[in-house]
Formats: sequence, C-alpha cells, structure tokens
Amino acid sequence: MASSTAELEAEELQKSAGGEGATPITQCSERRRHRVAGTLRTVTLRPRGGAPALEAELYDGTDVVSLVWLGRRRIAGIDPGRKLRAEGLVSVQDGRKVIFNPRYELRGGS
Repeated sequence: MASSTAELEAEELQKSAGGEGATPITQCSERRRHRVAGTLRTVTLRPRGGAPALEAELYDGTDVVSLVWLGRRRIAGIDPGRKLRAEGLVSVQDGRKVIFNPRYELRGGS
C-alpha cells in the first residue's frame, strides 16, 4: 500500500527531530523543559494583554506546539516552512501545548 504524502512528510520530520536530540512533541509533558524540533507551519502576530506577541506553530510529525515570543512583532528567520529547534518550559493552554519565549536555533533552509 502506498503512503500519503502527508504521512511520508510526518515520518521524515520524526526522523530528523530524533537526530536533533529532540523529544517528540506528542511526548512533551506539561511543566517540564523540553527540546523540540520540526518545521514552522504558521507564524502570526497575536496581541496578548495589549502587548505584541509573535506566535509560531511548530510541527514535528507527531504533534504541534505553539512557540510564543512575548513583546515581539517579528523575528528574522521565523517564517512558515522554516526548520528549527526550540527549548523551553511546556505549558498547556486551552488544550494546546505552548512554550513561551523559547530558546531557538534555526536549522537548514526552509
């Protein structure tokens, strides 16, 4: 049986994230520091408490985590399709995993 393109991409992302020493997002637990790696799906500017906040959705083939930089409107290199590795404290808000002000490292090209 042939796998769909999305399944093949997810499998490839899981392999590359594992090579980065990252925890699969699906296994990240709340209130613990984790290193995650994947591809940015979306990047949006969403105000939080009247201040700007840059929010990016990181996908690693297993799940999604939102990376939020408070007080930022734009960060060079943080663009949809870009691969990166991020590290920080995972919290859960409205059922979604979130890391605020993560340390990050841009990886490869987009």
